[in-house]
Amino acid sequence: MSASVLVAYATRYGSTREVAETIAATLQESGLAADCLSAREAHTLEGYSAVVLGAPLQMFRWHDDAKQFLSRHRQALMERPAAVFALGPFHVEAKEFEEARAQLDKELLKFPWFAPAAIEIFGGKFDPTTLRFPMNLMPGLKQMPVNDIRDWPAIRAWASSLVGLLQPKR
Repeated sequence: MSASVLVAYATRYGSTREVAETIAATLQESGLAADCLSAREAHTLEGYSAVVLGAPLQMFRWHDDAKQFLSRHRQALMERPAAVFALGPFHVEAKEFEEARAQLDKELLKFPWFAPAAIEIFGGKFDPTTLRFPMNLMPGLKQMPVNDIRDWPAIRAWASSLVGLLQPKR
């Protein structure tokens, strides 16, 4: 099987999709075939030799679509190398990144059979004008400023580092 990577993502407001698209483009620039699909649209992993899965962390939880993706594709994911990323922190503070990583690790413990070759936390994007129910009912959130701390060079560097890890299992 040649190296063909699925970059699957879950998103609520589109920020994680933008990161997933950048990861897929970086993998393509590195010589791998890569498709980018929402976790909901990825009905099969047939034809893919590896998977990158990304989703936001919100309110101390990883997006349900990512967890459902893992459950739905359990057997296929056990046969392929995989990597995981999450968006979470809204401030460039080490403590927020550590807390987000601890959250993601806790979520991944629910899938003890899943052993990603790489896990990364990236800063997130927040725009209170895009909030939907029930988040738009929280006054504290609506008063927060627009913020985008996604580090595009770090995202591309991480994607480039995956090239060797995402080669087909022999």
